Amino acid sequence: MALKDKVLNNEVPRHVAIIMDGNGRWAKKRGRGRSYGHEQGALNIKNIALEANELGIEVLSVYAFSTENWKRPKDEIDFLMQLPKRFEEKYKDDFKEKAIRVVFSGRRDRIGEDNKTFMEETEEKTKDRKGLTLNICFDYGGQTEMLHSMSSIAKKVEAGTLYAEAITLDTLKNHLYHPELPAVDLMIRTSGAKRISNFMLWQLSYAEFYFTNTHWPAFKEKQLQKALLNFQQRDRKFGGLLKKKR
Repeated sequence: MALKDKVLNNEVPRHVAIIMDGNGRWAKKRGRGRSYGHEQGALNIKNIALEANELGIEVLSVYAFSTENWKRPKDEIDFLMQLPKRFEEKYKDDFKEKAIRVVFSGRRDRIGEDNKTFMEETEEKTKDRKGLTLNICFDYGGQTEMLHSMSSIAKKVEAGTLYAEAITLDTLKNHLYHPELPAVDLMIRTSGAKRISNFMLWQLSYAEFYFTNTHWPAFKEKQLQKALLNFQQRDRKFGGLLKKKR
């Protein structure tokens, strides 16, 4: 049985998140600059999103630019700031054909008005699509998202529209950037590192982790299928003792 058929023969995770690491190292091995690696990495999002959609995954979250990435050289940041619009312009027809919805998670006060407007317009025009939701995390940090949630709650308490004693875990969740998205089932990190780097701290609470040495631009459809098959062989007990039936 083909690898893809094996994956489709089992339960597919609803929400897959990817830390897309290794663009610069991949480019360096080919004698190219870091910007080339970032561009090829951005293009690879399209391939993996289309494959995820075909496999029946509901949500794919990708870590495109972190709140810590502002520490990088200015020319690299300037290039990265161009990628969201260039990416969408090149693949908007593919995403429209496959009914892929696009949303963005992260701060929007530091990315420039052009990017902010582009993100708002993209979310609006794709909001009714019923295929995969591609969640692009841009100027995103898990700690910042939780701070955003708590700040929003505090404002409601201050205004008297929410009582402090009524705050629950669901209250915090409902004030995240996109509370409608399900919790992450599988988090994949490419390029060998084994850490979560401030990514989706709330959503990863019960996620399974999969680490691969493959650099992100070289992480193709077959590598995604391997990660999913690995996930399907695990027992997810969510703190309990009962194992699932095989």
